[in-house]
Amino acid sequence: MSRIMVVDDNADILHLLKLRLQSAGHQVETAESGEHALAYIPNFQPQLVITDLCMAGMDGMALFEKLKFNQPSLPVIVITAHGSIPHAIKATKQGVFSYVTKPFDSNALLEEVNRALALSCSDESQTEGGSSPFAEIVTRNSSVLETLQQARMVAASEASVLIQSESGTGKELLARAIHNGSPRVNKPFIALNCCSVPGSLLESELFGHVKGAFTGATRDHQGLVLAANGGTLFLDEIGDMPLDFQAKLLRVLQEREVRPVGATESKPFDVRVICATHHDLEALVEKGTFRQDLYYRLHVVQLELPPLRNRRDDIPLLAQYFLDQLSDGRHKKHISSEAMEALASASWPGNIRQLRNVVEQTMVLSHTAVIPNTLVKKALKKDETNIVSFVDARDHFERDYLVEVLQVTGGNVTQASQLAGRNRTEFYRLLRRHHLDPHSFRGQPGDSLPSNKSTLDETT
Repeated sequence: MSRIMVVDDNADILHLLKLRLQSAGHQVETAESGEHALAYIPNFQPQLVITDLCMAGMDGMALFEKLKFNQPSLPVIVITAHGSIPHAIKATKQGVFSYVTKPFDSNALLEEVNRALALSCSDESQTEGGSSPFAEIVTRNSSVLETLQQARMVAASEASVLIQSESGTGKELLARAIHNGSPRVNKPFIALNCCSVPGSLLESELFGHVKGAFTGATRDHQGLVLAANGGTLFLDEIGDMPLDFQAKLLRVLQEREVRPVGATESKPFDVRVICATHHDLEALVEKGTFRQDLYYRLHVVQLELPPLRNRRDDIPLLAQYFLDQLSDGRHKKHISSEAMEALASASWPGNIRQLRNVVEQTMVLSHTAVIPNTLVKKALKKDETNIVSFVDARDHFERDYLVEVLQVTGGNVTQASQLAGRNRTEFYRLLRRHHLDPHSFRGQPGDSLPSNKSTLDETT
């Protein structure tokens, strides 16, 4: 039975929500103000908070800010009147899990509740010894949760997986979780970063070699493909693999046999391949630097992890998670609210890897239980230059531009792509790259814009 706290200054709505949630099998506590909710929460320990956005005294966003600081992993759903939807959308960008509008549909409400509780249960699994294969992936972000749902589904299959995301976003962590959630969990998980091995040595590293195959081959070497037999082979940064070796890898994957360098016989193997890259492999195929046939071989299922700058709602959660992970248990530390704001607003070109590094720096250097803003700013300044990279600047502009166009058109992709001067296919590709869902912009002012297209076309 899940524990849900409902907060609303309207007694009738509070009663109605309580009845609907209880009928769905949840344990429900109610509070008529944000102040009362904060007083109840320590004892009740809810897995989800549902709060009205506009309330007298402490409103829903003020309550959320308090909860985000004290319990960053606790998901919050806000309830809003139709006229306050822009405020609700802004709230989701600041870390609120989602919003529902009044008058709300019971099925839609319960669907959001179930999504949020799936997150909360995932978090609890970490405190229960990490029983879930995906327990180490800490998130409350809707895009990441959707990726994890896809990953859980694909884990049970034998399909090849391509993870296309920036460096430092947790690609190997996701690949390992897929392996741990698969029938191959008791077999090896072998990882290789293709950038870490010179192109001339890749064949020996992956396929193995026999003694005397080349100068320096003083003994037989099994190779990672055979080492992973029965399990999973994870090839990180596959986009940097030399073109001439790509043909050899394709042949091995097709024939399911590998011949070590210098050997005369091939050996069969049974390996599931998961690949990852920070490149756009489709663009590399078009440039001719990545084989199209290998791309289709690897690109059975594609998963994406958004960069940290696009999942800022996860930053407080991740920062506290790293603090707890790095502390010795006796000297538990917290990050001040000002320092957390600095973390949340940083550009993070190094993504989660960089965040962990900054948290570790500040934790080691802090002499008090609360890590101050000065230490965080110093660590951020030391860890990255003040000038945002060209790629980051372009991504920021591109995403802000897409959001503005979708807001103007009310999520109408046909009108938005026309305004942007792009065809619909390319426009959808841009939306996927920035993890933008046009449906979330419906009901905004642009919905009234005239269109010569049919209703069916507007909603596709």
